[in-house]
Amino acid sequence: MKCIYCQAKMKDGTVPYHIDRNGYHLTIDKVPAKVCPQCGEAYFEEKEVDEIQKTIRSLDKQTLKVLSAA
Repeated sequence: MKCIYCQAKMKDGTVPYHIDRNGYHLTIDKVPAKVCPQCGEAYFEEKEVDEIQKTIRSLDKQTLKVLSAA
């Protein structure tokens, strides 16, 4: 697989994922990804994207419960 920005060959690695959303901050330090050694661009596999989205949906529900109780 080649990077769409600089065309370097992607390598297996890990990268952090961070999102600020609906009153909370989520940081996952080491998410498996294809990482460009030249420009640093990262691509997540479908499995990792699905798990991140599942986690975000769960946190959205829990945050809503906390905020509505206040």
